[in-house]
Amino acid sequence: MSRISTTPPRTLTNRFVSWFSKRKFGRELGPAVVAGHNRKVLMTTLRMELGSAKWNATPASLRLLATMRSAATIECEWCMDFGHWLAVEEGVDADKIQSVPNWRDATCYTPVERAVLEYAEAMTVTPPEVTDELNARLREHLSDAQLVEITATIALENFYGRNNHALGLAPEGFKESCAIPARKG
Repeated sequence: MSRISTTPPRTLTNRFVSWFSKRKFGRELGPAVVAGHNRKVLMTTLRMELGSAKWNATPASLRLLATMRSAATIECEWCMDFGHWLAVEEGVDADKIQSVPNWRDATCYTPVERAVLEYAEAMTVTPPEVTDELNARLREHLSDAQLVEITATIALENFYGRNNHALGLAPEGFKESCAIPARKG
């Protein structure tokens, strides 16, 4: 249960964000609703989200796997739920989506995906555990622009995930609305 009211003031900004969320996602998003208690925080977060949505140096599937690994490391259930939905929307392979929490044991990932998942995990733990060796493995697969983008993607997910976790935001059923069947075996 949210640790802050999910009924922010009915300002023009909050009404617009509510309308936009319903139009794009079919519902209001918990993080935007609670951020509506502070207009400056809401607007800054929206600018970050809208700006990062334009990034395209790295395949979206790779960014989504990094985001989900970071969310799993933080244990942000809201982020895992929404990230699952985004990954399905982007067409990420179902096995890859469902294997993110246990990626080390999964055989479905490419070498670059495995390096990015490890990087997301290493960036997210406290203190971060990014090593020169890990960076060198990433550099075998990613350009400078891609490494900067993946790093910023993971950093943003750390912001979102830690924010959502601290505010007690629960999953909103995005995963359940996906057409991915449960894993067998």
